[in-house]
Amino acid sequence: MTKPIKITHGTEAKEDGFDRVLSFLRGELMSGRVKAGDRLLPERDLASALGVSRPVIREALTALSTLGAVEIRRGYGTVVREPDFTALADYFSLVLAQQAGAVDDVMQARIAIERQAIRLACTRALAPDLDRLSQALQAIKDTIDDPAQGGAADFHFHSMIVEAAHSPALSSVYAAVAKLLQESHLERRKVIASVPQVDAYLIDHHESVLMAIRRRNPGEADALLLEHFEIGANLREDAGAAPAPKRAAKRSTQRA
Repeated sequence: MTKPIKITHGTEAKEDGFDRVLSFLRGELMSGRVKAGDRLLPERDLASALGVSRPVIREALTALSTLGAVEIRRGYGTVVREPDFTALADYFSLVLAQQAGAVDDVMQARIAIERQAIRLACTRALAPDLDRLSQALQAIKDTIDDPAQGGAADFHFHSMIVEAAHSPALSSVYAAVAKLLQESHLERRKVIASVPQVDAYLIDHHESVLMAIRRRNPGEADALLLEHFEIGANLREDAGAAPAPKRAAKRSTQRA
């Protein structure tokens, strides 16, 4: 059984009780004195050591539990959890969606994350990563005529690029805004669905990006990805400026 940790440093007197508890746990985590799986002191001992009431301790721990930072186990205590940024996805979606221009800002953040990720993927991607990217590309082909499923397959392909970078920091930040990105991605996919020759963009360009990763060429992959986003932006402008044209005949989506 993991032994309860002990408080080894003081707290700022100017902080109120709630902030004091959060600052304490943040400091313990950042210093490495506590890790995932460690059990915090009982509420009574924490309250006494931090100079706050037990209700304040309970409120702070409940808030941390909601964020996924700790797990409250009845009859055992409060345990530090493995970081899970996906737990913040709903929170970020609610907060950012209320801000004017937030979607565009998040899109710029996405581009920055993916451009760094693809450069890392060119040097770090393993055989299973390349297999997953190939499967994701095939899913794009198989769902080319379905904006909803196709949008999900498209976003999954880009998510696999981030995973192939093997960068926990990039993956965590990407996961934190993933829900908002997915929603905006689907909306964009619906907008461009009727643009002529859109299939060439959705299939051929993703295939070119994958081939650059396979060739282990960071410069080429980064340039292709940047071009990929620029083409997507241009297609959305074209779709908004012209009446919906007749969609081109369905192209073959079989793997060569």
